[in-house]
Amino acid sequence: MSRSAHPAGPRHGDVLPEGHYAGPPADLNSLDPRVWSRTVRRNEDGVVTVGGRDVTALAEEFGTPAYFLDEADFRARCRDWKEAFGPGADVFYAGKAFLSRALVRWLTEEGLNLDVCSGGELATALGAGMPAERIALHGNNKSTEEITRAVEAGVGRIVLDSFQEIVRVARIAEKLGKRQRVQIRVTVGVEAHTHEFIATAHEDQKFGVALAGGQAAEAVRRALKLDGLELIGIHSHIGSQIFDMAGFEVSARRVVQLLAAVRDEHGIELPEIDLGGGLGIAYTPDDDPREPREIAAALRDIVGKECAAAGLAVPRLSVEPGRAVVGPTAFTLYEVGTVKELAGLRTYVSVDGGMSDNIRTALYDAEYSVALVSRTSDAEPMLSRVVGKHCESGDIVVRDAFLPADVRPGDLLAVPATGAYCRSMASNYNHALRPPVVAVKDGEARVIVRRETEEDLLRLDVG
Repeated sequence: MSRSAHPAGPRHGDVLPEGHYAGPPADLNSLDPRVWSRTVRRNEDGVVTVGGRDVTALAEEFGTPAYFLDEADFRARCRDWKEAFGPGADVFYAGKAFLSRALVRWLTEEGLNLDVCSGGELATALGAGMPAERIALHGNNKSTEEITRAVEAGVGRIVLDSFQEIVRVARIAEKLGKRQRVQIRVTVGVEAHTHEFIATAHEDQKFGVALAGGQAAEAVRRALKLDGLELIGIHSHIGSQIFDMAGFEVSARRVVQLLAAVRDEHGIELPEIDLGGGLGIAYTPDDDPREPREIAAALRDIVGKECAAAGLAVPRLSVEPGRAVVGPTAFTLYEVGTVKELAGLRTYVSVDGGMSDNIRTALYDAEYSVALVSRTSDAEPMLSRVVGKHCESGDIVVRDAFLPADVRPGDLLAVPATGAYCRSMASNYNHALRPPVVAVKDGEARVIVRRETEEDLLRLDVG
């Protein structure tokens, strides 16, 4: 009996062991534009292409696993966000999603600002030519060295995350003879509809100064008294991978109420607010993210109404999309190594990467799509679990997916929407070599972050 007719694994219409409905797509060869970057196609031979290059040739040239980033798509998304918010607002790309020197140059050219949250990210931004005044420094525990470098460079803002940091930044700025522009990050008490590990605006977590109990108001008082600080506004961030705008509405309302309280107590109107990022993207066809223009219109409307009600001038608005810009622009390409059918359960398809290049599935049950991209297939759908090569049962890339039942060793699989938090959170677990990032555009492909080598690993091992 051929594998494509094997009765062991669940097929179309079956129910997954976890209880989820397992209806496969009508055509396993189709590429849903909601989860793939804009230049991804299948050519006449059935091979997937990106930026005019087919994945079999890319795999031969650059190896697998590898991240392939659609440069044209990335640049287009930068422009979408900038145009959506217009000249009266600032869009800060959140560098934690993925950062490299090439990416910084693209951001600079497309007119976006950059949010960094470590000394390494700051060094990358400055080293690649991002103007310092277009950089914001974040983080809940910035070191003295990080703050000093940021103030010396003249970053446009530092987001203060604690009472201690208010004093720390002020002292460093005064010592350097500067007055540093700052915002205060406020925890507004919003329970965002997302995984607990990426919800950041409820009180019981490490970020920001709580609005509750008057702590945020006290932070404002302290910042306004210090000569080394120029307080320009309030910052809020409610979480990540969020589709519902209701949390942003509550956050904006509470931030504006704080602005009104500052005006009433101190007689000043702070000129800026930052509502953070965290807007979701489509990892699977079931996800329904909002377009930048819709997001911008909703946020401007919320802020405008709340300011009108409070009798405030509308402050300059900032947002910080990271995942929403880079996430959809890349996919990870893997080669299939082994295929194991488990009777009555599913088929395990092992690839040459795993949790070292995408920890998100293991970390917080992230869901992804996957497709056979080196050829098409007319085989029936097969309930599959795509897993990696690491020594962990939790080494899962795609928990539940339908692949053609004739998937075999040597096939290439691609997981879309891996531009954010995959390379930036990659590890050397099991001494794996972190994959390269390859930018593809107009038929040309070039490495922007090279693959690690064994020499790279051994260079750090000085024992």
